[in-house]
Amino acid sequence: MKIIDRMKPILVTGGTGYLASWIVKLLLDEGHEVRITVRNLSQKDKYAHLTALAVKSKGILQIYEADLLKNGSFNDAMKGCGLVIHTASPFIISGVKNALKELIEPALEGTRNVLDSVNQTESVERVVLTSSVVAVYGDAVDIAETESGILTELNWNFSSSEEHQPYSYSKTLAEKLAWEMAEKQDRWDLLTINPGFIMGPSLSKRTDSTSIDIMNQLASGKFKPGVPFGKMGVVDVRDTAKAHILAGFNSNASGRHICVSGEKDFLDFANVIRMRYPQYPLPKSYIPKWLFGDIAPMVGFIKKYVKLNVGIDLRFDNSYIRNDLGMEFIPFEKLFPTISNSC
Repeated sequence: MKIIDRMKPILVTGGTGYLASWIVKLLLDEGHEVRITVRNLSQKDKYAHLTALAVKSKGILQIYEADLLKNGSFNDAMKGCGLVIHTASPFIISGVKNALKELIEPALEGTRNVLDSVNQTESVERVVLTSSVVAVYGDAVDIAETESGILTELNWNFSSSEEHQPYSYSKTLAEKLAWEMAEKQDRWDLLTINPGFIMGPSLSKRTDSTSIDIMNQLASGKFKPGVPFGKMGVVDVRDTAKAHILAGFNSNASGRHICVSGEKDFLDFANVIRMRYPQYPLPKSYIPKWLFGDIAPMVGFIKKYVKLNVGIDLRFDNSYIRNDLGMEFIPFEKLFPTISNSC
């Protein structure tokens, strides 16, 4: 059992992100002293929503500049902190031109640099790492390799590479490195949150989140003729943020945590968006796999991805996060994705 001192400051790396912003908000609302890192302090517009939230909260917000690829750049922000929540990592699933530079190095070296700072900061007692279910599996077809056709925390992505599913590969490498570094010491402990596809409201006006971008694409009419079939793990952004905080302070918590409220597909997403935005040209049916394979390159998917993922349902066991953290999830029907006014 590890008792985490709630009076110490908490560091959230990449604090302006879609998920991280919610983590920061919940911590501020609880009255914590929260520190965030950003890549450029002069770009105040990117964290203006957080400074506004801090003014209305019981907590204190401090902002530091740090670079994932620069060793030691997290040291100042981390001084005196008891809990580090490391969310900073690129999320790009299409249009990647250089996987090593755009995804793998920032994810892997960023994790190494943050944990190097943790090793140098005596006050840190726990690290919560934002991983992903894509560190649990690579392609949907991989579910056939599980014992019961259900993915659990015991599973690891074995099929991704720099050339195929590089985002998934980057998250897998980063989480494995974190566990390796955690096992080499005994002062701080590590927990990971492995969310599925994150949906829900955004706290900022930015639309460069991949999760928000996919919702915008659905609403734009791009997929009006139909969407591919195949259920994936989904979770509300607010639940994902809550899970990080529960993991941070639950003395008995440990290990990896699949953070998925249920399994849904793109047509399910469209139906939820339609409840709030009936004016948008949303898809109302599925498109055959063979036809989607023909048009896939035009909408950002390669044919290999279609072959190994479309038409295959994923199933996740979320019993561990429910039991270990006491998580209860927002029903899928109550998710309200933020859609850009430009759609």
